[in-house]
Amino acid sequence: MLEREAPRERRLGRLERPALTGVLVREVVNFSSYWRSTTFSSTVEPTFYLLAFGFGFGSLVSKVGGYDYVEFVGTGTVATAVLFSSAFPAMFGTFIKYQFQRTYDAILAAPVDTEELVTAEALWIATRAGVYGCVPLLVALVFGLDPAWGMLAVPGIAFLAGFGWACFGISIAGFASSIENFSYVISAVLTPLFLVAGTFFPLSGLPRWAQVAGNFNPLHHCVELVRHAAFGFEGWSDLGRVGALVAFGLLTWRIAIRAMTRKLVN
Repeated sequence: MLEREAPRERRLGRLERPALTGVLVREVVNFSSYWRSTTFSSTVEPTFYLLAFGFGFGSLVSKVGGYDYVEFVGTGTVATAVLFSSAFPAMFGTFIKYQFQRTYDAILAAPVDTEELVTAEALWIATRAGVYGCVPLLVALVFGLDPAWGMLAVPGIAFLAGFGWACFGISIAGFASSIENFSYVISAVLTPLFLVAGTFFPLSGLPRWAQVAGNFNPLHHCVELVRHAAFGFEGWSDLGRVGALVAFGLLTWRIAIRAMTRKLVN
């Protein structure tokens, strides 16, 4: 009689849905205790930028790039809201969770690996960025920006950009040895990218090398996509910008997983 084969244990795949759901549910429940302060900081600052630049410089400059300056800044500050609500929370939140609160040690004790942990965290932060990114646009609508059907794509654009910046922030937190290291990244990387994203002035006024460098700035692609969503998409050009944001998100996602595996497992 042939010996009966022992049943094989089911092999877990990558990015198991129950693991992702568990981390996401934990984040949602935890977020319910501090959503007011986070929403305030993530939406009010970009709105102040819109009001200050839109009506400050707007009183001196009526048209920029063929748009009213308030409309130009109103669409551009969406990228600012995305950056503030994704990269910064990802950097500081991730570092605090693994260094001080030991939250990730507890999560990894469950059947969750670092790939699922990083993915769920980035998806949650990107979802918030998709919501918060719409606030400056809503403010701009109140102050005269004409609504357009293309604006329905703005939450998706903000989510896509937010995922990349969330993974960027997680990567920085994973490689940082102390929270003070973030000052170098904010001053030397995020601030220059923020200033030359085309939010407050068109890149066409900059030297040629700066215009070329702008094509490698994910924030610039986010700004242009939102602007074109409001005033009309530009076909293949915008599809290329979406591709650039997808590539940025995938690259930073893999780097974030590697950084957090090195920090939490190795």
